[in-house]
Amino acid sequence: MNILIIINGAAYGQDTTYNAVRLAKSLSKRDEVTTQLFLMGDGVTVAMAGQKTPDGYYKLDRMLSTVIRQGGQIRCCGTCMDARGITDTMLTEGATRSTMDALADWTIAADKVLVF
Repeated sequence: MNILIIINGAAYGQDTTYNAVRLAKSLSKRDEVTTQLFLMGDGVTVAMAGQKTPDGYYKLDRMLSTVIRQGGQIRCCGTCMDARGITDTMLTEGATRSTMDALADWTIAADKVLVF
């Protein structure tokens, strides 16, 4: 099954963003599932590398690393990145700049699309 998860919410401050990444992490561990994340709007901040959070607080960039290690794909809306001053070099390893056309392709190919 091919599952596309679209995340719009900012990296921190919203439980929905955290739960979306948790779900992506769990899905990516399943052999029968292909997991694709598309980050857009404030969601592109989820893929910023080197996040410094208080001790004991979750680190979304590390959680995304699990998705990538399990074969998942992570793409970030380039227009959204530009609007927030985020460059390609600021992204966690394995996350890439992308386009709405790529999101359209993923959406057509997906068996399920989840939007957070």
